[in-house]
Amino acid sequence: MNEVVKRRRRGTARAGRDGQPGQNPHLERPFIKRGIPTYDILGTEALEQIEATAERIMAEIGIEFRDDPETVALFRQAGGQVTELDADRCNIKFPPGMIRKILKTAPSEFTQHARNPANNVQIGGDNVVFAPSYGSPFVMDLDKGRRYGTIEDFQNFVKLGQASPWLHHSGGTVCEPTDIPVNKRHLDMVYAHIRFSDRPFLGSITAPERAADSVEMCRVLFGADFVDQNCVIMGNFNTTSPLVIDGVTSQGIREYAKAGQGSIHLPFLLGGAVSPLTMAGSVAQCLAESMVSCAIAQLERPGAPVVLASFLSSMSLRSGSPTFGTAEPALGSLVYGQLARRLNLPLRCAGNFSTSKLPDAQAMQQAMMSMMSAVQCGANFVLHSAGFLDGLLSMSYEKFMLDLDLCGALHSYLDGVAVNDDTLGFDALAEQGPGEHLFSTQHTMRHYKTAYYDSALDDNQPWETWGEQGEVNMATRANLRWKAQLAAYQPPPIDPSTDEALQDFIARKKASMDDAWY
Repeated sequence: MNEVVKRRRRGTARAGRDGQPGQNPHLERPFIKRGIPTYDILGTEALEQIEATAERIMAEIGIEFRDDPETVALFRQAGGQVTELDADRCNIKFPPGMIRKILKTAPSEFTQHARNPANNVQIGGDNVVFAPSYGSPFVMDLDKGRRYGTIEDFQNFVKLGQASPWLHHSGGTVCEPTDIPVNKRHLDMVYAHIRFSDRPFLGSITAPERAADSVEMCRVLFGADFVDQNCVIMGNFNTTSPLVIDGVTSQGIREYAKAGQGSIHLPFLLGGAVSPLTMAGSVAQCLAESMVSCAIAQLERPGAPVVLASFLSSMSLRSGSPTFGTAEPALGSLVYGQLARRLNLPLRCAGNFSTSKLPDAQAMQQAMMSMMSAVQCGANFVLHSAGFLDGLLSMSYEKFMLDLDLCGALHSYLDGVAVNDDTLGFDALAEQGPGEHLFSTQHTMRHYKTAYYDSALDDNQPWETWGEQGEVNMATRANLRWKAQLAAYQPPPIDPSTDEALQDFIARKKASMDDAWY
């Protein structure tokens, strides 16, 4: 980093991350504090059987590591049994209890800081954080149909998330901006999160050097000392199931951990393809892979924040197509939540999943099945909370708005039921007595604005009124709403010198390499 950027970073980091202190026009709650219990479906004996199977997988089958001798050396030093397969591949078997012992240094709860401190999120414990969907190469809307994503689409989704009171986190690769070279687009994506949102965000994971760039941009934004002592960015890392962790993944995990930053550790399991067809077997494999992946971060820097994660999916075995939002993975998420609590680690799982190709009844039926499993299982970080369509191949503008509306309802659902003298409402009945309506009672007047979640998209009018207004369906209402939200969007303030330093960093990084499109 050149000297002018260093000076700007030292002088303006606080102002850059704060924007205007105290201003937080969109969020009343930066995250949800769970007010309802988790739903535990298995007893201790069954959970211990799954854990024992995960230990057997790690001890008897092992995990294959590719193209990362440094990670292999860390596990060897910690007691892993390393077998060389060829010049670039090793199998490591882990004695029972070894990985659990390594994970003891991982925090059960941590803060991810936002540039606006009012938007800091707490991950773990009884806290719930909603973030948008991640990773789609295509985008779609009712006007233009399905197409490859662009940086404009990426920025639009960041803006829509910032404008919503129901998302707490800006997410990561909300769609692939395919109009920017592969080796440079991470810079534009991270900058879009920084510039168009003041909530926490995820960084790049597609190459170790891109992970390093993501962390370095945060040093420009927050200041190097602050970043060294606090989590300000996370990476979302996939294992290569079954039972493989490639060098890009393990090196990226270590890059974030070395800087004291967070990482999410996610096997993507398709039952019958890369994991056992039965859900208990998939959960056991998921636990083994995620635990070993989390352990990489702890070996690199004990105490680095990690999130245990699962992405459980069924398949249509007649066609081989993945299926999302089905009942069995929802049950798997409930079990995985119990296992995460037994490990005392934060959890990421499920989301508003769907294989539907349109923002229709199938989309929301499947999304509701999956999202409720995240809510009931105790997930702390829910990626894919908004926009997921087409089996994660497409990010939908309309589905984004439909999912946001559901996230709003889930805020109320997760609050639970308050029971006290006021909420019991005896005075509402006593004020006017039997046979009288309660519209004008003091109790009703105190609570009518806040008693129920007020959907932005539902139509609860009589049929006749709905017909007179054009018989507009919900997908069309969502289409109108995302356009109105973008038209009304105002970017959160950022210190101009910090913004200039970030753009200078991006320009220099891009100038240092030729474009690569694959």
